[in-house]
Amino acid sequence: MITTKEAAEWGSALMVFASGGTAGHFASIGMTPVQWAGAVAAVLGSVTVAVAVRVWPAPAKVKARD
Repeated sequence: MITTKEAAEWGSALMVFASGGTAGHFASIGMTPVQWAGAVAAVLGSVTVAVAVRVWPAPAKVKARD
């Protein structure tokens, strides 16, 4: 069964791939400097999410008192 952590990791990797592919496609067609800035922001944002998903610490588990 797929866990939430695995789904988040694969989802963020897919987001990096999709944003990079989309930016590359439109770059090959031709973009204005403002569009380049938006594409760079989108790719860097998706990479930031992917890194955060992988390095974010797991929540601490609280032990029940007896």
